[in-house]
Amino acid sequence: MWKSERPYFGLRGGWLTFWITLACGADMTLYGYDQGVFSGVIISHDFLQLHNLEGPTNTTLLGTVTAIYDVGCCLGSLLAYWLGEKLGRRNTVLVGTTIMSIGALLQASSYSLGQMMTGRIIAGIGNGLNTSTAPIWQVETSKVQWRGKLVILENCLVLVGFSLANWLNYGLSFATGPVSWRFPLSFQFIFNIILFCTVPWLPESPRWLIAHDRSNEAVQIIADLEDKDINDAFVQLQMSEIQYSVEYERANSVSFGDILRGRAHEKSGTKTVRRLILGMGAQAMQQFTGINVTSYYLPTVLTKSVGLSETLARLLTACNSVQYLCFSMIGIPNVERWGRRMLMMFGATGMCFCYVFITALIRYNEMPEYPHRHEVASASVAFFFLYYVFFGIGMQGVPWLYPTEINSLTMRTKGAALGAATNWIFNFMVVEITPIGIQNLGWRFYIIWIVLNAVMVPTVYLFYPETAGRTLEDIDNYYRGNPPLLVCFDKEAISSKRPEKYRARDEHIMHAKEGETAQHLESVEDIEA
Repeated sequence: MWKSERPYFGLRGGWLTFWITLACGADMTLYGYDQGVFSGVIISHDFLQLHNLEGPTNTTLLGTVTAIYDVGCCLGSLLAYWLGEKLGRRNTVLVGTTIMSIGALLQASSYSLGQMMTGRIIAGIGNGLNTSTAPIWQVETSKVQWRGKLVILENCLVLVGFSLANWLNYGLSFATGPVSWRFPLSFQFIFNIILFCTVPWLPESPRWLIAHDRSNEAVQIIADLEDKDINDAFVQLQMSEIQYSVEYERANSVSFGDILRGRAHEKSGTKTVRRLILGMGAQAMQQFTGINVTSYYLPTVLTKSVGLSETLARLLTACNSVQYLCFSMIGIPNVERWGRRMLMMFGATGMCFCYVFITALIRYNEMPEYPHRHEVASASVAFFFLYYVFFGIGMQGVPWLYPTEINSLTMRTKGAALGAATNWIFNFMVVEITPIGIQNLGWRFYIIWIVLNAVMVPTVYLFYPETAGRTLEDIDNYYRGNPPLLVCFDKEAISSKRPEKYRARDEHIMHAKEGETAQHLESVEDIEA
């Protein structure tokens, strides 16, 4: 295979980061597409008839066919814990993409329920590998001032895929026969091709390379990403900080065996267990918002709970996906300005407010004697739309970003994998129970999401430290200081700006590095003289 003489085709600095973001973004767009595409597939008459899923007696089985994908994603996320450390970030994404391609092929060519469920599990495993790995790869190759924005941007691209799937579903709702569901399932190969064409040419994470004793490669990649000389003081500072973190974590990290046996306290100087729980909790909270009640089933919700026609439900779902994408963009410039904590609390508060009105309005819509059923049903649609505004701004991207930041270097892959697995297992639970809940509980089903969103606000306020503005090494340093469990009383821990003590430390080290470089050059000149 032909290769450029210069690595990465001569790309450095911002352009190199751009292409890494493009690859990670294509992966997250594929994830969003998969989240949205099945909502149209499961109301296709040809799909339901071919797979013997028609009729109210098959509600539970239909929920299982939909949710089984999330079981695969959970398995893939757990596999990423081992495979991600063994193969590296880049190769793990390639393996995940290959597995997803096999799963997509099985689904698009399905002629039996067994084949469809097998394809969904396999595709889920690949997606679990990718969604656990791509955010880490992005975080570990990004400048600190870009890190949050780029990961939130990638999660906005999830919504690009989600919106594309919904519009494709709406357009194909006018088609008859198998094309109405086989074509949408086949379309995901576009994203797989983009990944296969970009990922092999891009750099590995320098942090992973240092952790695997490949420092010479790592320092060159850091220099390329920063567009600086390999001997630049800032490049050397980055190297020394990462190396220090690697050495410290090797001495103090806790194995999963120790955690499971309750021995973590013996070596938990970096609060490993607490950081794992915070990352997993952020991912669990994303599902506890009730987002996948609507992501997978909004057409079903609008037809069964609100009483709309199938065509109108599909159209509103597609329109909603566009405004969802637009409002999620607000999180990109503000994830650093407002911080991770504020965005999560803002989102949970707004979603709780929306579900209160959704529950009340659907309650009146389900009362046969109520004279204004049509009006309250229409009003509930507005609150479903508003719900997506709050989720898009506050909870779309931060739960995926937080586990990659809060966990230490040696636990980052494990933490992100466990976080993603937590997300997927609760995703499975939500997707499995939603059709049953709507059918059996009616308006009462939505009370669950009122309570869960309300509980999130004090949880984030009390326990979650801010990670905005900090380097990954700053966060390690914070936990080495044995911080209290309740972070709300520590102003530095909850500030969205980087604490001054970390900035002063960096300036001191950089001045020292510059002095060492100057002395080295003077020595070389003396020798040459």
